[in-house]
Formats: sequence, structure tokens, C-alpha cells
Amino acid sequence: MHKELHPGHWKRASGYANGIVAEGTVIFLAGQIGWNSDQEFETDDFAGQVRQALENIRTLLEEAGAGPEHLVRLTWFVTDKQDYLGTLGEVGAAYRDIIGKHFPAMALVEVSALVEDRAKVEIEATAVLPT
Repeated sequence: MHKELHPGHWKRASGYANGIVAEGTVIFLAGQIGWNSDQEFETDDFAGQVRQALENIRTLLEEAGAGPEHLVRLTWFVTDKQDYLGTLGEVGAAYRDIIGKHFPAMALVEVSALVEDRAKVEIEATAVLPT
């Protein structure tokens, strides 16, 4: 069971939680980028790469017997903040399609580059599977 941390006098966070309390088996996922299971990029489109990275996260969670509802933290690394902001509608739609309406604690960081040259986003995830 997860509990969202939200002090009563704080404005409600939109699209993320400020904090999560969880108990159970912790699942740490390496940063996932927008390539498929053959480690091939099918698109250079930012939102398309986000969709694939989120699909990769969901697949790994399923491998652990978990689902998107068990996510407690996502850290997004993007190579261009404007790319992210310019595709928020598409990114949000991909998120809802794959993760649903579950919003864990999140952070987004703009970086100068990722290890894979074609990667525009990398998403690191932590989940907790209740005992």
C-alpha cells in the first residue's frame, strides 16, 4: 500500500506526487530510453521516445510481478527541456496510456547528453511491491 504525502496547506501537485510512503519489496529499474527490445530506435520524435521508455518500464515491472500502480518514483533525464515542454500534450497522453492515472514522486532534469546519441529521454524508476 502506498500513501501520497501532501501537506494540507500545500497547493496540489499536478501530474506528480511530492512524496510517497510505501512498504514492501523495492524494485529498482535502470534508466530506460526510447529504444525497443532489440535496442533499436524506431523514432527520433521526443514523445515517441517517451512512449517507448514508459513501455520499457511497464514491461520490466511486469517481469517483477508489479504494475505501474506500484511506481513510487520516476526521474526523467531530457536532453532538451523545450522538447519536453513543447510536447506535453503528447507526453501526457503516452503517460496516461501506459502508466494510467497513477502519479508517483517525480523529478525532471535537463542534461547535456545521454550515453546513446539518439536518446532524447531516459527515465529511471523505483517501484514497491506490497508484501
